[in-house]
Amino acid sequence: MKGIRRLLGFTIILLAYVGINFYVGVHGAIWLRAMNGMESQWNVYYWGIFAFIAFSYLIAQGITGPSSGLLRWIGSYYFAVLQYAVLFLPLLDLVVWILSLAGLPTNEYISLIGCVVLLGMMGILLWGSFNNWSPVIRPYSITIDKKAGERSGLRIMTVSDIHLGYIIGNGYLKKLINKSKELKPDIILIPGDILDGDIEPFKRKKMAETLSSLQAPMGTYAVLGNHEYYGGTIEEFIKLVEEAGITMLQDQSVKIDESFYLVGRKDKTAEISPAGRENVAELVESLDQTKPIFLLDHQPYHLDKAASAGVDLMLSGHTHRGQMAPNHLITSRLFELDYGYKLKDTMHAIVSSGYGSWGPPIRIGSRSEILQIDVTFTGKDG
Repeated sequence: MKGIRRLLGFTIILLAYVGINFYVGVHGAIWLRAMNGMESQWNVYYWGIFAFIAFSYLIAQGITGPSSGLLRWIGSYYFAVLQYAVLFLPLLDLVVWILSLAGLPTNEYISLIGCVVLLGMMGILLWGSFNNWSPVIRPYSITIDKKAGERSGLRIMTVSDIHLGYIIGNGYLKKLINKSKELKPDIILIPGDILDGDIEPFKRKKMAETLSSLQAPMGTYAVLGNHEYYGGTIEEFIKLVEEAGITMLQDQSVKIDESFYLVGRKDKTAEISPAGRENVAELVESLDQTKPIFLLDHQPYHLDKAASAGVDLMLSGHTHRGQMAPNHLITSRLFELDYGYKLKDTMHAIVSSGYGSWGPPIRIGSRSEILQIDVTFTGKDG
């Protein structure tokens, strides 16, 4: 029965996707016909090319290697086009209808509107690509009223949602490593989604070797995100990452330099597995609460529970700040904090928009970023 429900759900989603793409494709065909009087035989070629582009990402899921990467590139950019086409085409249909009521020549205004839409879409893709591939350093300064051994301060570099895979690879990863050398952090923290899902390009392109250069004096620590679970190769991935010198924390805590505690949670996705994951209170109950406690939790849920458990700094990612506006209107409703900084009771919570991207390597209304968090400890000896 469960299999039938899944098949029915998949069929409904597929039909909806076909319908939406048909709606978008029809508008392209109408515009080309208005531009040059596209003959019926060319119509066949148009729909063949359009269908290939629209389904290229889905086709890529069934293959591996460079061909899969090329199809994912095409399909990913098309998803960005599709989103904004669905948002704006109904408005354009209304404009066309009003102009037709005014008696203007159909071909003239459809050709003009189509050209404006094409230029606008190109502008979105170019600007969004710049925002995605040109990461910025996002500085934060916080104060924790606890004593951290002999330390009065700490510089943390946080980078979430790298999404290494077919689209984001060694070139962009090397840019991250160069940025880390500029920042000179004491410690590097990665709150999830190092991997985009499929481990094949990660292994084939030897990205773990590149990751090994991501170093800091106090070490580099990470937790899993939801995308590592989607790939189904968690143990293999953890082995590769830890061989690269990154410590993966799975519902574990570690004392760093006798100064503070770092706690890493399994991703929320683990809750559907038999093993599940521990809650924050369980993870920190045995820790010395007089020392600072930092928490890595990929998805920024339940800030109140982390704060009440005694966490001083919670770092998350996952949301990408919606990645492409107006998706941020959705993430801001799903999470108490979907981006930026919030003081929750005495706990500092920071959510990053991420370094990489999922799907389209496009960012509108968000930016690829690296967090530079300078912490000042003001606690006195008890």
